[in-house]
Amino acid sequence: MINPITAHIALGSNLGDRQATIDAAVQSLRNEAGIEVIRVSSYIETAPVGGPSGQGAYLNAAAEVRTTLSPFALMGVLRRIECQLGRVRTERFGPRTLDLDLLLFGMQTINAEEARIALVVPHPRMHERLFVLEPLAEIAPFAVHPVLGSTIKDLRDRLRTPAVASRALTGLNAVVTGSTSGIGKAIARTLARAGANVLIHGRRSQVAAEQTAAECRGEGVTATTLLSDLSDPSNCQTFAVAAWDQLGAIDIWINNAGADTLTGEAACWSFERKLQELWAVDVRATMLLSRAIGDRMKRQGRGAIINMGWDQAETGMEGDSGQLFGVCKGAVMAFTRSLALSLAPEVRVNCLAPGWIRTAWGEGASSVWQERVLRETPLKRWGMPDDIAQAALWLASPKAAYITGQIVRVNGGAVR
Repeated sequence: MINPITAHIALGSNLGDRQATIDAAVQSLRNEAGIEVIRVSSYIETAPVGGPSGQGAYLNAAAEVRTTLSPFALMGVLRRIECQLGRVRTERFGPRTLDLDLLLFGMQTINAEEARIALVVPHPRMHERLFVLEPLAEIAPFAVHPVLGSTIKDLRDRLRTPAVASRALTGLNAVVTGSTSGIGKAIARTLARAGANVLIHGRRSQVAAEQTAAECRGEGVTATTLLSDLSDPSNCQTFAVAAWDQLGAIDIWINNAGADTLTGEAACWSFERKLQELWAVDVRATMLLSRAIGDRMKRQGRGAIINMGWDQAETGMEGDSGQLFGVCKGAVMAFTRSLALSLAPEVRVNCLAPGWIRTAWGEGASSVWQERVLRETPLKRWGMPDDIAQAALWLASPKAAYITGQIVRVNGGAVR
């Protein structure tokens, strides 16, 4: 039995009876074996983007389907429906009777060719196109772009906002530890979007670090990389000095690096080994780096440090993971308050306490955990890395100039 995958499809037409064509395409999808149409958005009319001049306006929509087909088989179905409804492929971005694009296929990323079908998923330009995001956000606002780590709603809202978005951090230098993926990567990209030059830190992968740095450079800032295994205490001082020397001065330091004891081989480690790893990376490295950087920031007369806690460290959670993360993140939160007193008034020190955030573990969590997240979260969804990134941006910016020594919960209102 093949487990069905949720996929999202864009539909568009600017020739002939556009509405009738899209209606027919949706009905064709409903008639296909292995495809269940879950919902279809409203139809919206938009001006053509690119292509030859003189084209008529498009009618656009989006559909959510559940399918047991492979992504290539699904794409083959879309091509066939296009042909059946009169699509002729001639001029690139030219007018068309029907356009069916596979936008998302679960959380899979695909860049391959099979049976003469070249497929790139997620669609490489979907995040740049409001005519795609508007209908998609109507039916799947909290679907996640697996590469950008943002919800469809967030991507849509960014495009709706004029390009003069705040560059409140222009000219400032920031370091984000653990920024090659997940929350750290989202924070680095968000700070870069606000104008900060960023140093990307990873434990081992120069390729992943450089990829994040390249994405940050796309925001018009300087982005460099520096690898270090922060579980070794001797590396913490070395890393702090090297980062400071590389940037010349540091205005924002975010201790995001943490040990992953929930996925991969580490999930099978003993309680004692998990505790050792979490204490080394989440607690000791945070303390050593914060002290080393905090002293330098205080001497330069400015700076902001942000640590990473956990909302349930304050309320408790059952099980081994609750005990492990509770004690480690609770220590980080207590340290934050004390360090804030030590470094004031020159340096602000705060801590974010995320709730259920859809990181690597959340993507593969069982249905029991998925249901628990929705049950315990008043906003009825997982948090996303971008939710944490936006909170980090606020705490790092002048808008939070009167905030220090605080634990800021970012957890969808969970109070437990």
